[in-house]
This record gives sequence, structure tokens and C-alpha cells, in this order.
Amino acid sequence: MARTRGPYSSDEDRGPYVRRGASLRGRIGSDDWPPDPREFVDEPESPQEFLRARKRVPVRRGPLPRRWRVWLVRLFWLLLFVGLLATAFEGVKYYALRAARFRIQSRDDIEFAGTDHVSRDQVLQDVFGGEISRNIFSVPLAERRKQLEAIPWVRSAEVMRLLPNRLRVVIRERTPIAFVALGSRIALIDANGVVMEYSAASKSQYSFPVIVGVGENDPPTVNAARMKIYVRLVDEMDEGGAHYSQDLSEVNLADPDDVRVTVAGVSGAVLLHLGSDRFRARYELYLANVQKWRQSVPRLYSVDLRSDRQVIVNPDARPVPHAAQPAAAAVSAPAPGSAAEQGTKPAETKPKAKGHAHRKRPHK
Repeated sequence: MARTRGPYSSDEDRGPYVRRGASLRGRIGSDDWPPDPREFVDEPESPQEFLRARKRVPVRRGPLPRRWRVWLVRLFWLLLFVGLLATAFEGVKYYALRAARFRIQSRDDIEFAGTDHVSRDQVLQDVFGGEISRNIFSVPLAERRKQLEAIPWVRSAEVMRLLPNRLRVVIRERTPIAFVALGSRIALIDANGVVMEYSAASKSQYSFPVIVGVGENDPPTVNAARMKIYVRLVDEMDEGGAHYSQDLSEVNLADPDDVRVTVAGVSGAVLLHLGSDRFRARYELYLANVQKWRQSVPRLYSVDLRSDRQVIVNPDARPVPHAAQPAAAAVSAPAPGSAAEQGTKPAETKPKAKGHAHRKRPHK
């Protein structure tokens, strides 16, 4: 019986190493046989080949991103804080509007300041009559201020609350600068053309010229423009401490291009036509020649000074019977700034005939 080399009867039974040796035997040759057994030891495979594939671990997320959740938490605390403030405010408001200590008890709880021409009793009756026994926080201050400023004498007003239950009213009245003739009555007027009633019981006493030509029903802008002319007239008359405005008894502003003023004369009032500018220079021309003109006419009652080269004496008809009206006279007078204003003797003037105004050549 033949001996076997091992438990395997053939190369197939000996495994892959024997088969690999058999295949190598033919390629290597007999000289190189047997091969080194170390050549048949397989290198260990990398451990990573036997590990399981990596699998992502699912993470449970909320319905909103984290950043949104942070902002929602902040918004919640903010709304809570605002809600607490609103609740506290409503509580204070409820107490302030219903507590008896904040209620105006009588007229003595309403103070006034700056009232000279405005009657306190009238203001209490017309403006603050419904505030008695009313909560001080329920008084509409802006509305009451508008009602006060609608009074002609009131230029501006201010209404303030004085805790716990008092009101203070500060009134700044208008400053009159002239009397104004409105039909058969006399009133006062300020620089803006606002007409104010004059009370004989007023503490203030005034000495103003009387303005005519201003209508109470005229637009405020028209009256304001007329009063600007009057202010300019007075300023020019009083410039340099002359105080010529004290000679004026009446100022007619009906025609802006011809301001007519009435001044006192030796034999009666004299009407002067001053035009629209250079009021003082023309008035000084009148003062320098008035005595000479009185000698030229029987009765001096008006002078037209609007022309720089000619002065017309008595150009206006007097309110007397026609047969008694004197003839108008035209006389030459030096222009403002000439020798008459500088103290030299003016040229001789003579009345002209039958109301015709002639122009004289200036003396050379």
C-alpha cells in the first residue's frame, strides 16, 4: 500500500495553498522548487474592511430653528413687560379721572394773569363756564386756548393744569397803536389791523390819532397792509426825536398812494396830502411854508404836497355852500432838502386864479 503524505488525497483536497504551489511549480521550474513557504502566507487584511459601514445617527429637531426660538422668547418677555406697564397706566388713569381731589370745585380754582382789557367774568362765562365740577384732566387745554385767542383783545393765550385741581390762564393782550373810526363809533386797532373795542372803564389811557379808511369787515390782509403804511408814517415822523406824529389828529388810509393827514392849524384843522413816501420831508416842507401860505389865501384848509416841484394849496372842496368856497391856489415851493429846509428864506408865493394849478419854473 502506498503511503500518503497527509490527510488529503489530492491537491484539490489540500486547499488553496497546494493548488497555488502546483500552479507555481510549472512556472518556476524544478530548480526553484520547493518555494519558500513564506511566499504563501497571505498578509492580514486591513481592519477597516471588516468594520460596518458608517451610518448617520438621526437627530431630533424642533419645528422652529434655534435662532427663531430665541427671538420668540425675547418677544414674549417684551410683550409681558409692555402689558404690565399698560395695566399700571390704566390703573393710574382710572384713579386720576375719578378721584374727587382732581375736581375743579369753584371759579376760584381758575387763575388769570395778564388781563387788562379782557374781562375775567366774561372769560369765565364764555370759555370756562362748563369746567366747574369737572375733572381737571378732562379739560381740553388746546380747545380752550383757541377759544381765548378768538377774543379780539387776546394776542396769545396759554392754559395750564396745576395739580391737584387748579387751572392757570396766562393771556397776552394786543397793543393798540391808534384809534379807528367805524361809522359812528370809535375803537382801537393794533399793528396787524385787528379792531378792538375800547372800554371807558379800562385802566389804560391812550392818546392816538384817529384812522379812517379802515373797514371792520374788510379782509384782514387789507387792514394789515394799511396799518403797515401807518406804522411807517409814524416811524418817519418821529425819527431822530422829532415827535411830529403828535401833531396828527387824523390819518386817512383809504388810498395807499395818497396818505392824508389832518393837523391842527391856527385857524382850524388842515388836511395834508403826503403821497406814499417821504412823509417827514413833505411835512417839514409844510412847516417851513405854512405861514406864507396863510397870507396867500383867505383860509388855509388843505395842502397837496405829493409833487416835488409844486404845492397846491386848498385843492379840496370844503363842506360849505358852493358860493362860499374859496378858489384853489397853486404855489411853488422848494423841494425837500432845498434852501427852505436849510433855514433860508423861501421864494415868494402868490395865489393863482380860479382854481387852476400852474407850475412855476424854479428860480435860478
